[in-house]
Amino acid sequence: MLFELLNNNDVNQKIFLLLFAVLPFAAAFLAFKLGKVILPKDHGKADVADGMQSAGKPTGGGLIFISVFTLVCALFVPMNIERIIYLCAVYVSMLSGFFDDGAKVPWGRVKKGLLDLVIAVGAAYTYCHFNGSDLHIALLNTTVTLPQWLYVALGAALVWGSINVTNCSDGVDGLCGSLSIISIGTALLLVHTLSPDRDFTMMLAVMILCLLAYLWYNANPSRLLMGDAGSRALGVLLAIAMMKTGSPILFLPVCAMLVIDGGAPLLKISCIKFLHMKGFMKNITTPIHDHLKKNKKWSAPQVVFRLAILQIIINAALLAVLIF
Repeated sequence: MLFELLNNNDVNQKIFLLLFAVLPFAAAFLAFKLGKVILPKDHGKADVADGMQSAGKPTGGGLIFISVFTLVCALFVPMNIERIIYLCAVYVSMLSGFFDDGAKVPWGRVKKGLLDLVIAVGAAYTYCHFNGSDLHIALLNTTVTLPQWLYVALGAALVWGSINVTNCSDGVDGLCGSLSIISIGTALLLVHTLSPDRDFTMMLAVMILCLLAYLWYNANPSRLLMGDAGSRALGVLLAIAMMKTGSPILFLPVCAMLVIDGGAPLLKISCIKFLHMKGFMKNITTPIHDHLKKNKKWSAPQVVFRLAILQIIINAALLAVLIF
């Protein structure tokens, strides 16, 4: 592992930091340039605003940047059983999304939901096993110890929800990637401040650099899409990162725009299907990015920039309260 080889003196440490800062972006950038030809083509979505503009573009780009992320983490990040399991959870989630991206007939909700549930329970159990079941409520500076089974159940719900809201937010060029970078960057600062596991922040830094390479190709008008392969894996990592802060409730403000944008269709479907509220949100198109484009006439760049600005303001306020 490069971490062990290059961290034994000051000169080697500088070389390590230089490689760490450059290699993930460079490797992902080159991998996209060379590997996008093997990706399946998007079919477009006729039922959403500007949905057919993506038809014919390479999709499933998550296969590329999640693979680079996994390889770079294996080389640069000090590994233990816990982090290896997290990497596996992220990679398996990516693979499930990639096979769905490439399928002639998209997988049904039940099949994807069950796969998400297995990954979610595995990630939550792993966190609880290695870190305990203390739930810190950061804004109140209070810690509550939950029964392990309850923490695993709540943690699994967080991972499952994160997978789905992140997945639903991937519908505008640059949106999911930009919001994920902001949220992962905030989680990095929170983990570094609130958690004893500082090495985990290196994994988050690698993901940010890989996502920056992805955004180079996904900036409007995009040349490729992350697909379910990317968005679902990002959801897993975001949820794990928020658990690693010790205060997973902070997921709601740290990922507020993802929750609002991607959570709206889940809320709408649930209320209509299970609570029989047929008129619920009838004048709101979901995900919210479709409502903003179709009903508010925002352009795609306006959607990305404005939601990103709102998320930056929320996260800056949160960091000011908790850290500074």
